[in-house]
Amino acid sequence: MPLLSRYLFTPFRQARRLSLPLAALALAACTPLGIYHKPGATVAAMQDTLTTCEVESLQRVPVDRRIERDPIRIVPRKICDSAGNCTVVYDRVGGEIRTWDANVPLRQRVLNQCMATQGYAFVELPACSQGVKRAAPPGATTILPRLSPNACAIRNGDGTWQIVTPG
Repeated sequence: MPLLSRYLFTPFRQARRLSLPLAALALAACTPLGIYHKPGATVAAMQDTLTTCEVESLQRVPVDRRIERDPIRIVPRKICDSAGNCTVVYDRVGGEIRTWDANVPLRQRVLNQCMATQGYAFVELPACSQGVKRAAPPGATTILPRLSPNACAIRNGDGTWQIVTPG
């Protein structure tokens, strides 16, 4: 693909860019819900504790931004016309720049320690099946329940969620 074509905006590319957030929302409904859990705690208290622990972990383990650049290579490519006349052109490949935070894994461990100190454990609840979603009354969890092995989660459109124990 020619280098400039990546930067051209076409109606198709614009439509694709708009559809990506919608696709992400649809996929989020199917993915497990990862939360910090302590039976009997309110969701508000868990979120407050999480915010406090996130700030503490960022203070204790600051961002360590790293920058990497892929090597640049010049790659020859032969182009021939219908008469058999060939010419060699050279394409520039690579050179993409990426930034990342080298301290993310350590910061996550510090966050997990902070939440564990407050009595929370990180859990992942599978998404509820469509049948369970239809059978459950609409609502949002406000108090974290005891979890059974068959507990699952329903994500609501407003960012809240509901923990359900089918039975």
